[in-house]
Amino acid sequence: MKVHQYFVYILTNKANTVLYVGVSSDLHNRILEHKKKIYKGYTAKYACDKLVYFEQFQWIDDAIAREKQLKAGSRQKKIDLIVAANPSWGDLSVDWYD
Repeated sequence: MKVHQYFVYILTNKANTVLYVGVSSDLHNRILEHKKKIYKGYTAKYACDKLVYFEQFQWIDDAIAREKQLKAGSRQKKIDLIVAANPSWGDLSVDWYD
């Protein structure tokens, strides 16, 4: 039986002024799509391509529920999550690509 992985993630821009919450079953590929601005949406418009936070789930329903919870929460709650896990707000995907 294959173990599935789903991710909820938070992206920001270089100045850390914009936050974007997303969900994906392929985090590496999805972050690369954000970095290359494959889709001309919110993240491309606001240059959100720095991965500052993510959580992993086995079940898609759990990941979607968490994404909705994060999106409904305040900006400060998102900032608190990021600071607790990644105090320097470094790009967690910095070593993923050539």
